[in-house]
Amino acid sequence: MLLHIPEVLTADEVREVRSMLDAAEWVDGRSTAGHQAAAVKDNRQLAPDSAQAQQLGAFVTDRLARHPTFASGTLPLRVLPPRFNRYEGGEAYGSHVDNAVFPVPGAVASVRSDVSTTLFLSDPDEYDGGELVIQDTFGDHTVKLPAGDAIIYPGSSLHRVTPVTRGVRLASFLWTQSLVRSDAQRRMLYELDQSIQQLGADHPGHGSIDGLVNLYHNLLREWAIT
Repeated sequence: MLLHIPEVLTADEVREVRSMLDAAEWVDGRSTAGHQAAAVKDNRQLAPDSAQAQQLGAFVTDRLARHPTFASGTLPLRVLPPRFNRYEGGEAYGSHVDNAVFPVPGAVASVRSDVSTTLFLSDPDEYDGGELVIQDTFGDHTVKLPAGDAIIYPGSSLHRVTPVTRGVRLASFLWTQSLVRSDAQRRMLYELDQSIQQLGADHPGHGSIDGLVNLYHNLLREWAIT
């Protein structure tokens, strides 16, 4: 499931994050890539253990956790601390798939990358190129969102970032281990949840709502892995 999540950050919050990123020290993005991905990766990142990355990561995690669409679309069990990248001057990231499992820094736990998230921190008119291209059975999906908006997509997807030929593309990215491992099952639960909310808004107190909520939670109980 590809899902656009609008306004994870407000315009003021984007400016605050951008100000911290402008003052940060960037390192070669290949330092955090796997063997195959490193061969096609050409960008810069904040070092994950840097003070800026940890502070900004906690901020982004908090804002995502507050967003109802992120919660409904990912059904998060564990979330890896967000990372931050920068592309300019022709930098790009060729076609790759993310690691299946990531260790959690400073802990013995790990996160299975069921769901990938990219949070855009530069507006589309600030740079040329830099599209996130996600492949699935229906073909390529090109994503370039306003600053503060996010896209979630299956962690199993092949994806790439096209060369940035003008300006600077800034983004945050992270992985979520979901309560529901199957992307198809997560999609059905998300669509059911949205239908329940729409029915409640259109017909408050409708007699079908309780039955549908019961069905939602019984399906979640059936499919959840904790």
